[in-house]
Amino acid sequence: NTDLLNGSSASTLYQACARNEPVSLQTVLERGVTKEEVMELDINGWNGLMVACCKGFQEIVHGLHTCPYIDINHQDNEGNTALMIASQAGHIMTVTYLMNYYPGIDTEIRDCRGFTALIKAAMTGRTDVVAALVMAGADIHAVDSTRGRCARDWAFKTSRYETLHRLRRLNMRPRAEQFCEGYVPEWPELKERVAKAVSQKTPREKIAQQIKDTFGFRLPREPEDNGVLDHMVRMTTSVYSPLISTGCRPLCPTSPPEIGKKRLAVQELVSKHTKKDLEESSVCHSNGSVSHIIPTIHSAESIATTCCADTERRGSMLSAKAATTFISRSMGRRNSVFPSGCIPKINVDRPTEATPKKEKKKKREKGYLEPPKWKYKEIKDEKKKDKKKAEKEKEEKDKKKKEKDSKKAKK
Repeated sequence: NTDLLNGSSASTLYQACARNEPVSLQTVLERGVTKEEVMELDINGWNGLMVACCKGFQEIVHGLHTCPYIDINHQDNEGNTALMIASQAGHIMTVTYLMNYYPGIDTEIRDCRGFTALIKAAMTGRTDVVAALVMAGADIHAVDSTRGRCARDWAFKTSRYETLHRLRRLNMRPRAEQFCEGYVPEWPELKERVAKAVSQKTPREKIAQQIKDTFGFRLPREPEDNGVLDHMVRMTTSVYSPLISTGCRPLCPTSPPEIGKKRLAVQELVSKHTKKDLEESSVCHSNGSVSHIIPTIHSAESIATTCCADTERRGSMLSAKAATTFISRSMGRRNSVFPSGCIPKINVDRPTEATPKKEKKKKREKGYLEPPKWKYKEIKDEKKKDKKKAEKEKEEKDKKKKEKDSKKAKK
């Protein structure tokens, strides 16, 4: 408390987490930490990671994934874990990072009332968190020990209809096909729609369409299922999308997220497979087991521990290379176009001449009304222009006259 009042930097791991100081956290980890320091708890039984998950401190959560002795499944006085706290708070980025980069995370742990992380997210209406947990392998049919209700029942009980709608859509499409290597970025209904638009209409159909366009109302409505908007989302997030391929490299392109399929963290994949396997092939998730397949991924060496003299802190030393080993793909800036690490040099030059501005075209549609052009206003504007022109000419004449007078005076 005195450090907080004085404004000094945090000296312990818990203080750095509670005060959202990633620089202080990095300093503490580089110094080395003991198990007691990592598992320092507050009055509620929360450690530093749980505090960061509750408040949504993403940088702290990112920094703690390399911390030794951290127990991702630690439960507080009421049985809550870090995943439960982040899920109930609705921090979707924190939830996905915990599941992707914290090994051994358990989505089925229950609190004192028998609630899982999925049930907590469903009853609080955290729709995106519910979708992430379900696609990461959380049991959608798990029930609590007090009422015997599953996540869907609790969402209905608490009137979370958006969550129910998302669960229904996930059941209709339980597999993310766009993350597969065999995904074809083509809209199945495109040919049919184009053929319908190009086909010649009968006079009766033309008259009906004109009447509909004239007297019809344009009301906002929900996008169609499997329509053009859904296709755009799938296409832009697919493996072969330029937005994805230039920013990251998928680790398991042959094993996309699926309902009921347990996802392994990056560290678990690295521990189960050798460096050569990860560099030469991809690995596949399949209900808790993995199998070899294709593409490439870079792994890194383990944390160096020879530089710390204290044997109690030796296992906690953090090397510079290991700190970036399991960094998320978006933060790591890895590129599949230049996999060798050769970063292209980009020069930005200013144009010699200013780019001419394009004139904005006036909208002329049926739904818009153009302002009227009044005749008296046009005459008034013309008179103003003539008056300004006459004043300008008069000023020029006076200026020339003064110049002539000054020349005569000099002679």
